Amino acid sequence: MRAKLDAVLQTVNQVLLGKEPQVRLALTCLLAQGHLLIEDLPGMGKTTLSHALAKVLGLSFQRIQFTSDLLPGDILGTSVFDKDTGQFIFHPGPIFAELVLADEINRATPKSQSALLEAMEEGQVTIEGATRPLPEPFFVIATQNPVSQGGTFALPESQLDRFLMRLSLGYPGKAAEKALLLGDSRRSLLPSLPALLDHAELALLQAEVPKVRASDALIDYVLRLVDATRSQPQFAWGLSPRASLALLAAARAWAFLAGRDYVIPEDVQAVLPSVVGHRLRERADPAGHGAGSLVQWLLREVPAL
Repeated sequence: MRAKLDAVLQTVNQVLLGKEPQVRLALTCLLAQGHLLIEDLPGMGKTTLSHALAKVLGLSFQRIQFTSDLLPGDILGTSVFDKDTGQFIFHPGPIFAELVLADEINRATPKSQSALLEAMEEGQVTIEGATRPLPEPFFVIATQNPVSQGGTFALPESQLDRFLMRLSLGYPGKAAEKALLLGDSRRSLLPSLPALLDHAELALLQAEVPKVRASDALIDYVLRLVDATRSQPQFAWGLSPRASLALLAAARAWAFLAGRDYVIPEDVQAVLPSVVGHRLRERADPAGHGAGSLVQWLLREVPAL
């Protein structure tokens, strides 16, 4: 099973060149049964990463392009009257896939955003009074463009908090971009990707992650990090208990990917920027652009032992 996980990372890295840390974090997020927000410029490989993960993990894939006129029914599905049977037949929407790419989520109205976010939180959707369970596993990758904010509806803090991690892919290195220019189109490689895990194996791996051991000393380190955000004056507000649970779950998954059955402080530090970056605000800058410096402050000032 360990060899299969390594093969998953290797295969995705062959498609998305020069992004090994981000691919590892995305797989960590999936193993920890969380949802992923990718904030980056167009053309950086957000869609390619989602497609590649769905292919190698053997998951059904749907993409929802969010626009200002998207309605909740376009995401969840709708009932259509069948005149032959005289009954309403439910036609499921794109949310009923195992990996859903919510492209440019901040372009949709809050009403449509909340339809997706209920599904993320509950693992089920309520349509016309009937509750319908979503497939297992269920994993959302949402993307947003940080630059062009015209005509967008920023996700409120309560909704951002539902994402386990926020990543930015960034520009590739020179060697990776040269290989990209010399090689085949990344999109043309996607159909040939093999499914390396089946559903039972993925469920087994996800079930192993909570069993990764976290010592009392490590839990105390997580608590010190969380407490610093609640007591230090530069933080607009502190991390919630959901954030501390998310940090521990992500650290366990990172340790599991590294082949260990115990968590060390370096695991917490590796996932900290992705897990808490979108949950923190500077008191002097409530618009939320100073979270990176707050994370660096936490890594520098809070003792690991």
